[in-house]
Amino acid sequence: MQTVDAAGLEIGDDSPPRIMGVLNVSKESPYSPSVFDDAGEAAEYVDDALVGEGADIVDVGLESANKRFEVLSAEEELDRLDTAVEAMESVSGDAVFSIETRYHEVADEALSRGFDMVNDICGFADPEMPVVCEDHDAAVAKMASPPDLERPGAVKEVDDIYDALARNGFTDKTIVDPAFGGWSEAKTLEDDRETFRRLREFRGYGRPVLVSINRKNFLREVAGRDTEDALPVSLAATSMAVERGAHVIRTHDVAETRDAALIGKEFARRRTRRTRSGASNADVDGGDVSVEELDVTTPREAERHLDRLGVDAPASVAEESVVRVFELDGLADGDVRTLAAAAGDAGATFARGTTEPGAAGHDVLLLGTPRALRETATVAEGESDALRSALDSVKRAVF
Repeated sequence: MQTVDAAGLEIGDDSPPRIMGVLNVSKESPYSPSVFDDAGEAAEYVDDALVGEGADIVDVGLESANKRFEVLSAEEELDRLDTAVEAMESVSGDAVFSIETRYHEVADEALSRGFDMVNDICGFADPEMPVVCEDHDAAVAKMASPPDLERPGAVKEVDDIYDALARNGFTDKTIVDPAFGGWSEAKTLEDDRETFRRLREFRGYGRPVLVSINRKNFLREVAGRDTEDALPVSLAATSMAVERGAHVIRTHDVAETRDAALIGKEFARRRTRRTRSGASNADVDGGDVSVEELDVTTPREAERHLDRLGVDAPASVAEESVVRVFELDGLADGDVRTLAAAAGDAGATFARGTTEPGAAGHDVLLLGTPRALRETATVAEGESDALRSALDSVKRAVF
């Protein structure tokens, strides 16, 4: 996983989760506590409610990207930039300032006037955007979007989101954002939930991941909460997002989100990582070869890393990257013998538990790669109706 340096702020696996607070100088923005048209009041808000509460990055929006509003032109965004720059210059706290825009002209002007990074909500639909960011040596968050400057974020399917993030390439300092929320009528709440379930896949680019899930509808619906009462569901999802590998959390609720993100980081899987300089979280002596244990829990996640490395491999290679474990309870003697033999032939592991006197059948553990489990189930399914039904459940789970 690449570490991105955003004006001295390191973003990556070896850094704490970074909190991106939000400041809007757009009268259209729906979240009124973060909206200002007076630079002094905006700066006070940043100092007190964002930087003062733990924000590492302040993301400044010049317009609302809500699908209900007309899109501003680059010239109209530039007209609002003075207020954003004045507010930034009036802030006393220390933070990285990000400009949210889809236009390279606005990004260029903002970076020239003191902004540190760019949050591109159209995912390099403007092909000059990566050029501008590279010229300024600036970090850029790239949100999944169609190649359309008029309407960002209408990507629905997770595989399409993944491909959209790759469109027009990456800079050396790109952070990827899979784009949660109601950016278009086409995207449903279940689409967002599926994207969240598969969040680890976006680590397959080998670049830091940003998520913007603060009080979003796809979380609120689960608990039946309106926006005002949705903070708890946002915090639960924040911990889960960081545990699944997210590095930047964009939020209006800075202090609470910071705490939730730190909990997610603390209880995330411990992965071995050694750089070529020899620094390691596993206390391994230095050397010329870097080592990184990838966060892979499904074959699909493994496929993303194979694609990143340009490996043209059969699907079975990705399937060998994970192991699934099933407990089968109540097996008859003949089923146990059949399953044990089939598992041995297929390369799965079979373990039978101790049977209590008078117990109705045997308890076993069956574990292996998806391929090994499918082969085991196919070979063993003919012994009895009970075993066939049980193994049908296993096969459905690993397909």
